[in-house]
Amino acid sequence: MGDDFSKKQLFFTRKLLEWHDKFNKRVMPWKYEKDPYKIWISEIILQQTRVEQGLEYYNRFIKKFPNVLKLAAAKEADVFKLWEGLGYYSRCRNLIATAQFIAKTRKGIFPDTHEDILKLKGIGPYTASAIASFAFQLPYAVVDGNVMRVLARFFAIDKPIDSGAGKKIFNELAQSLLKKENPGIYNQAIMDLGATVCKPRSPLCSQCLLSTQCDAFNSKTMEDFPVKGKKLKIKERWFYYLIAEMNDNFYTRTRTGKDIWQQLQEFILIESETPISDKQLFKSTAFKAIIAEKFHHISTSATVMQKLTHQHIHGTFIHIKLEKPISDDSYSLKSKAGLKKLAFPKLIASHISEKKLF
Repeated sequence: MGDDFSKKQLFFTRKLLEWHDKFNKRVMPWKYEKDPYKIWISEIILQQTRVEQGLEYYNRFIKKFPNVLKLAAAKEADVFKLWEGLGYYSRCRNLIATAQFIAKTRKGIFPDTHEDILKLKGIGPYTASAIASFAFQLPYAVVDGNVMRVLARFFAIDKPIDSGAGKKIFNELAQSLLKKENPGIYNQAIMDLGATVCKPRSPLCSQCLLSTQCDAFNSKTMEDFPVKGKKLKIKERWFYYLIAEMNDNFYTRTRTGKDIWQQLQEFILIESETPISDKQLFKSTAFKAIIAEKFHHISTSATVMQKLTHQHIHGTFIHIKLEKPISDDSYSLKSKAGLKKLAFPKLIASHISEKKLF
């Protein structure tokens, strides 16, 4: 069993690199990049983001902030505006904090050991391994969703990928398979194979050089792997945004606290545990506490939903015009020109763009 498994491991690594050399045509601007800063930016952007969407953001980021010192010196509002629409804004906050740390304590020099990279804010084992192997050719295997799917299918691993035991198995196996003489190439190869051939649905097994010894392919159980154990509990939330206009200016505020979308802008928000009508909203205590004077109801949008990892946000936008200021001083009036420079959550930014508010 031990010898057979070792032979299977050797076959895996050899065929993976052969596929990469002969057939991997995946092109991305950060591929084979050696600058740890650019690798870091690409990896953070691609967390929870499709490559097709992340590509445009990456190019804009590198153009605006070509190195870590430029990013560290930037106004936070400018960085958030550039990030607008990507979601998971803790990534953006961590980018800023880490850039400032490197600029201040390391004189702009990115750390070059896996241990020191892993200490940076917002960088976990996967990102640290990616930067270490791609930029510095250090022998650390990357383990992301694509990698776990390839390994789970090839070796028929039935341990849930979201369990502690499962993560340990995949990490140890990935490290044992790593081509230590050229870890960057190996890591790129296995990620690309998962993204382009060993896809989540309808994998292209006929194009895979590893299929002859792939346990899932040979048992026709590809769709059964990888195994997931936990089922996320989704919280439903209803956000009613009052686009309160007065003298061609609009009330907004910066979101604070530990809730979603920290440091982003929002219109006047009234949250409800259940869907409510305009009539119910206008009669509510929460509405009257903010809009004490007369108002003119202009329009109400259809409800749209944004899916977050643990939440579904149902957003409705109610455009009203005011004659007198509101009573909640956490909001302030901003001009259309001023609002164009600010970053909003994707839910709000999409509405602004669709309705051409500014």
